[in-house]
Amino acid sequence: MQEKERQRIIQRFEDWWHRDNRGLPLMRVIAIREDPPLPIPKVIEPANREEQYTRLEFLHSFMQYYIATHEYMADAFPSFGANFGPGSLALYLGAEPRFEPDTVWYEPCIDDPETYPALHYDPDNRWWVRHRELVRRLKEAAGNDYRLDIPDLIENIDIYFAMRGPQDALYDLIDCPEKVHEFIRQIDDSYFRYYDEFYDIVRDEDGVSSYTAFYILGRGRVAKIQCDCSAMLSPAHYREFVLPSLRAQTERLDHSLYHLDGPDAIRHVPAIMELKRLDALQWTCGAGQPDGTSPRWFDIYDQVAAADKSLWVQIYDGNVDNWIRGAERLMDRYGKKRFYFVFPDMPERDAERLMDYAVNHWENE
Repeated sequence: MQEKERQRIIQRFEDWWHRDNRGLPLMRVIAIREDPPLPIPKVIEPANREEQYTRLEFLHSFMQYYIATHEYMADAFPSFGANFGPGSLALYLGAEPRFEPDTVWYEPCIDDPETYPALHYDPDNRWWVRHRELVRRLKEAAGNDYRLDIPDLIENIDIYFAMRGPQDALYDLIDCPEKVHEFIRQIDDSYFRYYDEFYDIVRDEDGVSSYTAFYILGRGRVAKIQCDCSAMLSPAHYREFVLPSLRAQTERLDHSLYHLDGPDAIRHVPAIMELKRLDALQWTCGAGQPDGTSPRWFDIYDQVAAADKSLWVQIYDGNVDNWIRGAERLMDRYGKKRFYFVFPDMPERDAERLMDYAVNHWENE
């Protein structure tokens, strides 16, 4: 990526974080090339499931292949997240992974919260050492071709649920809440020890970093934050066990995006909007639900707009004409300054139609 384009995209994201998009809304548009330039890089296939996540040669060759066969348009930027699953902080603190084709699960390891040792930063944990070295080597291999993202560490009570097991963790909220609070404090204390080391590896010369989930970047420390187990929590438990950790996390990050996952998490939006330093909300609609442009979700967006935060919206139902109408429906209601529209990878002709329409109808409105 040319330096001028790199700086343009950085500024576009900075404007979005501050609810001040200029011209077009922030958009991720990626076209599948009909005639990619030859030779197309060959993907070095992994030998097993573990190598699918851990082998540098496979991961780098996959990204080279993707860049060669796709065109990044609008505000899309090439980046890669080398993840040991969603929530690798659990590995560094003592869990073991189970590698599957589509994700990595973590084997519960806290059998008794009353006797399990305290969780703490361990510079010699084998998964941490291995993950950090993989990200470092990928950063060197990527050069200026693509960014390396900060991996998907995940945080607070989600890590406790992964290490304890969801059912037992829910009982713990009732049976030994002070012990749960203690473990969450230990997880919080460990999070930035690991995050900061990754940040120092992947940040560019301007201190800009990108986070593996949801294609976000910005100047300084950037992260997606979440509480997926909130679908199983009451609003009172969410405020007691989750909100303090999130508040402390947002206060240490330069830019933060909350990942709201599924209809059962919607009841926590009022609490989430109380996080003053939170910049934006990302809404995952859930299986079988309409995409992010549906009026069904306006109650969520009304609360986000009232709290003066940005919105990350995924658009995928129907065809490119449906995507255009859906985006316009949101901009008609909320304006365009706070939106980041994320579209699925699409054929070149659809990408060109979308971009032509956006430039002619959205840029100067």
